[in-house]
Amino acid sequence: MSAGINRVDLGIASLERFDSLLDRSQRSDLAQTMARYARAMHGRTLWNVNSTARGGGVVELLSSVIPYDRGSGIDERWDVIEGSPAFFNVTKRLHNLLHGMESGGIEISDEERGEYESTIKENASALAKDVKRGDVVVLHDPQVAGLVPSLAERGAAVIWRCHIGADQPNEATRAAWRFLLPYLTKARAYVFSMRRYAWEGLDPACVHVIAPAVDPFTLKNRDLPDPDVAAILHGAGVMRPSSGSAPVVKFERKASLIGDAFAPDARIVVQVSRWDRLKDPVGVLEAFGRGIAPKSDAVLVLAGPAVSAVDDDPEQPEVLNAVASCRESLPAGVRDRVLIAQLPMVNIEENATMVNALQRRADIVVQKSLAEGYGLTVAEAMWKARPMVASRVGGIEEQIEDGKSGLLIDDARDLESFAAAVDGLLHDPPRAAELGQGARRRAIAQLIVPRHLVEQARLVMSLLG
Repeated sequence: MSAGINRVDLGIASLERFDSLLDRSQRSDLAQTMARYARAMHGRTLWNVNSTARGGGVVELLSSVIPYDRGSGIDERWDVIEGSPAFFNVTKRLHNLLHGMESGGIEISDEERGEYESTIKENASALAKDVKRGDVVVLHDPQVAGLVPSLAERGAAVIWRCHIGADQPNEATRAAWRFLLPYLTKARAYVFSMRRYAWEGLDPACVHVIAPAVDPFTLKNRDLPDPDVAAILHGAGVMRPSSGSAPVVKFERKASLIGDAFAPDARIVVQVSRWDRLKDPVGVLEAFGRGIAPKSDAVLVLAGPAVSAVDDDPEQPEVLNAVASCRESLPAGVRDRVLIAQLPMVNIEENATMVNALQRRADIVVQKSLAEGYGLTVAEAMWKARPMVASRVGGIEEQIEDGKSGLLIDDARDLESFAAAVDGLLHDPPRAAELGQGARRRAIAQLIVPRHLVEQARLVMSLLG
């Protein structure tokens, strides 16, 4: 591993884990495809490069799929670039622009381009010492798009994967494309989570669609019995202890709370996401205060990572402060039923365990995003058979079948419709349970790792001939 590049070490996992979830035809296709893939990759390394090892959908995806590739005989590695706060300010702007959201104007300045290119140059030099001719490199998102030329020149087959996009391109998205396209011309393939995210100006023959997926067997998704859920949430500090001597899971650090831990018998509405304006936690809070809290006894839990722990998203502290300010403005009786929880990320396994328990404890999981690349937190909750209310944006619509495996709100800014959907499920537990079971079936059929493994393997093999 070169100086300046951080390697994420992952173990191996066996595809046999999925035998109970797949039918015979699916098991056979998975095994045969991965065997061919291993033969095609013999003597080569598959590199994944992104900008953070903590927080977000890309991290969840890589943590899930890489161990299965490695267990199938693929030499696969994951490297994380380094960058200054100024670099990540630029890439956060690009992130927002690709979602179609203006961020300090739509054009990237020459000074910002200079900051981006100088950081890319340093990381490209470090990566060049490890990547060899014939290797395959998957670069994830705009932070690392600038690495395409140098890696292609080394003789690697470079795939650029964009996990974000806008349902309808606008001047903001096109401004981001203008900035990034010159770096991407030497990529062999471009991968998007949905067809409509593909950019104008890319060779259509090189555009591929691979939706993300979740691993049912990670700490964040593995099955947990109810007593374990209670013990975890009590240990994390987000739920008050029940009467008697209930067990408690001990963690290095508890969650940092704004508000009081909820009662063991409380009904809770949960959104788990990064502190990002596009996830609209303030909108969730306002909808709860106006249309959910007055009609029910539910508690709202907004949970996300500790704001100091996600290196590539400098806006998180500002968003968290806005959420806290909105909570403070609520009437006391409503404010007391809102819990804002920063989940510690010093120990990633402990964080995943907390998220798992919180989603499983939720009576309803919501994801009221204004824009969404794909939204794996939706797939996670669906796997856990949670009834969901979410915005009809981005990849969320690809996951939830409205009325069958969750409820979709057509206008992400329509607080009244969002609140009415949540309130309706709170008052109709049989309907909520029915949607939860539909979500579980949908997740098994479309949203778990085997489908992703096969699709990426076929793409890489096509590039290697």
